[in-house]
Amino acid sequence: MEFGLWQVWEGGWIGAILRGAAITIAVGTAAMLAGLVVGIACGLIKWGRVFPLNYIVDAYTSVVRGVPELLIIYLLFFSSVEFVTRVATAFGYAGLADSGYAFTIAVIAIGAISGAYSTEVVRGALGSIPKGHIEAARALGLSGWRIFRRIILPQMLRIAVPGMNNVWQVTIKDTALVSVVGLQELMRAAFIGAGSTRNPFIFYLIAAVVYLMITLVSQVGFDRAERLLKVRSRK
Repeated sequence: MEFGLWQVWEGGWIGAILRGAAITIAVGTAAMLAGLVVGIACGLIKWGRVFPLNYIVDAYTSVVRGVPELLIIYLLFFSSVEFVTRVATAFGYAGLADSGYAFTIAVIAIGAISGAYSTEVVRGALGSIPKGHIEAARALGLSGWRIFRRIILPQMLRIAVPGMNNVWQVTIKDTALVSVVGLQELMRAAFIGAGSTRNPFIFYLIAAVVYLMITLVSQVGFDRAERLLKVRSRK
């Protein structure tokens, strides 16, 4: 064990793992933000039963939640990488598909997955808001935008935070799947290190600890956000 840890330190693998962790956090954060935007929009459509968009959203959430995440990444990447490579080459950016495109497609794929689950969280949160609150606001003559900003949005956020915490945890773990497109995130860095040193236990154990640290720190952040929203809702 001591030899393995020393080998990791002397070989400069700690830096590679930290860079992989930074890419993991970047992909997870970008995908979560994209998924949150999609989730709020689609959740409002499902909650308001906006015809015919609600059927499109139902199809989107059903397909994404019913298909393995890895398959979604494969479909999005391998169905588009050849086209993007040809276009990039035509404009003199031949290395695009080998650099930024993997990151972009990772964010899109994980964001689509996150958006599908966020949609259900938002829809559930909106459905938990007492209808009497909205009816009372309408009786007072408030506009639709003010009702949404003052009544619906604050309550939705407070109710949705625990569910969004779960979505974030899943999103971070799903980033491990994007190593299949060549993006050197945390899991890919651990895989390369394990193969190069022939000491997989050490590298995968370190990766597990780093993932656990990311989720624990984010858990603290979500807990503080939940408490803050509860305090504001009482004012």
